[in-house]
Amino acid sequence: MHENSEPSPLRGRVAREIISIVRREGLKAGDHLGESHLAEQIGISRSPVQAAMRLLAEHGVLERSTNRGFFLTRDASEWTEVAARFSSTPDNPLYLRIAEARQAQAIQDEVSEAELMRQFNVARSTLRKVLSRISEEGWVEQRVGQGWCFLPMIDSPDAYEESYLFRQAIEPTGLLSPSFRVEPLALAELRREQERIAKDGYLSMTPIELFEANSRFHETLAEWSHNRFILQSVRRVNQLRRLVEYRQASQRAPRQNQASEHLEILQAIEAMDAVRAASLMKSHLDGARRGKSKDKTLFS
Repeated sequence: MHENSEPSPLRGRVAREIISIVRREGLKAGDHLGESHLAEQIGISRSPVQAAMRLLAEHGVLERSTNRGFFLTRDASEWTEVAARFSSTPDNPLYLRIAEARQAQAIQDEVSEAELMRQFNVARSTLRKVLSRISEEGWVEQRVGQGWCFLPMIDSPDAYEESYLFRQAIEPTGLLSPSFRVEPLALAELRREQERIAKDGYLSMTPIELFEANSRFHETLAEWSHNRFILQSVRRVNQLRRLVEYRQASQRAPRQNQASEHLEILQAIEAMDAVRAASLMKSHLDGARRGKSKDKTLFS
């Protein structure tokens, strides 16, 4: 593969997901990667998974054996370089350009497709695919005709503060839900991941991997509440946070402390002490809120 060639956004995203799974599970050289299993974990068909694994083979971390599939050529601990390479382009470029323009107030609240096509120099079909995704994430709505209305997003320190106050009201409530039920296998996986981060992963994982691990923790606990509105709310806030945090340099030390706090919450959940788990969650989110409010680089 030539250094200057770029993977498609989908292939790059799926490759990044595969890298995250390999590193999260601590796989070893010679381990087999099953296409069907990966497709199920990522929530996508096998075809993009196959394309992404071919891409990773070009980068030398996988090899394909005829009629047997793909195998690791290196231990997961040696995938740091390839993880950093794929994390340097975390998302669809047009999606990020629109997000950054919106955060910089370079897009009006109400705008036509023609105006957006001129501003970003893209075809209507390309623009609509990205706007459809943004609509699903909840920060744009289509108006009658070909107009779009952008909705509030996390684009200022005050908005970040509000998002954390909202989470403090929602996430502890989910832990206290009468329908809260733990999935033991998922809990064990969360514990392993947070233990890895607390030990040394906060130093070796990429900023995107750290953010996704954090999101996975909070969304899994919200899912266990079996309250669809709590889960939808947590997912949407994480989507909006991603727009800010993907593009920011990661401060490493707080990630270790966050992982330790996550482990305390999991310990309370395992002990079936919902009140303590909820109290720990509220304190955890309040600490993160105060830490973020002091970070002057998020919106600079």
